[in-house]
Amino acid sequence: MTLTRRRLLETAALAAASFAALSLAPRFGFSGAVLAQEPDPKDLAEPGPLGDKAEGNADAPITMIEYASMTCGHCAHFAATTFPELKKKYIDTGKVRFILREFPLDPLAAAGFMIARCAPGEDKYFPVVDLLFREQKQWAYADKPVEGLQALAKQIGFTQESFEACLTNQPLLDGINSTRAKAAEKFGVNSTPTFFINGKIYRGALEIADLDKIFQPLLDKA
Repeated sequence: MTLTRRRLLETAALAAASFAALSLAPRFGFSGAVLAQEPDPKDLAEPGPLGDKAEGNADAPITMIEYASMTCGHCAHFAATTFPELKKKYIDTGKVRFILREFPLDPLAAAGFMIARCAPGEDKYFPVVDLLFREQKQWAYADKPVEGLQALAKQIGFTQESFEACLTNQPLLDGINSTRAKAAEKFGVNSTPTFFINGKIYRGALEIADLDKIFQPLLDKA
């Protein structure tokens, strides 16, 4: 049976049931203890059930993990202003391996990540994430966000049927929720963006000047 737009909105809200189990914090939407010490490196390095999405040399001396939400303005700022220089200066030169992990702050953000995971074609995850961040105001903050998301999805090759199939893929949603839950419960992530650079936690949208200062001592030791 063909889903209506109202049903799509209800589908996007499926995430809410899973989110409720985490004792939602009033400001950020989630609670996560701030760790007194850094997480276990092996635990942090373990991918979630859907596998990691990464760019850069697997043997790079620096591993940078970002926990992001597709509806997070600071995450969009990082993607637009810092990431291009980070990629050019450190990822493409083999110095940094960058991993993006899903930490949706609301059901709509989960839907955005689902679309990135479902995108037709090879290696489309990062281009789709970049598109959704770049056009964030056109869907995440629109009066009809699911319709805005659907319009962008059609630009990258989704049909009505594949769009609906993606947003009703419960195992996919469960995998995204699992990644988020582990980050909150074990790694102290409670806001976005949150970064782990060689295991050390940094909160907030880092600028390239901040990364230069963080990376240089690590590269000197490599």
